[in-house]
Amino acid sequence: MASKRILYIEDNSENRLLVRRVLGAEGYQLIEAADGPSGLRVAEEIAPDLILMDINLPDVDGYEVTSRIRAIPHLARVPIVAMTANVMRGDREKSLAAGCDGYIQKPIDIDLLPQQIAKFLSRHSHESN
Repeated sequence: MASKRILYIEDNSENRLLVRRVLGAEGYQLIEAADGPSGLRVAEEIAPDLILMDINLPDVDGYEVTSRIRAIPHLARVPIVAMTANVMRGDREKSLAAGCDGYIQKPIDIDLLPQQIAKFLSRHSHESN
């Protein structure tokens, strides 16, 4: 089975390194983008199996990038998971309203992350069958 391609749009290089190590060890192929516009370009080019979206991106925030991805027909059904330290009341709802399929809180729990990713991928594969 081919490894699942995950696009991680995140401006913090330490977070990208952590997620690359954790998900790489699980056999996932992690493609990284350091900002919203490049993440959008990469998403259009590779049509990943899942997108991990940092919400607090410079210039164009993760909510806007998510909305733009949702407007691209061949990406409309790709699961997008918000990854954010925003844990105030309403932040989760705002992520879902922008088009995210789920929400993972930072700091990232490296023990839980692979299970969370697998859950989002399996949920999506059942819906698209």
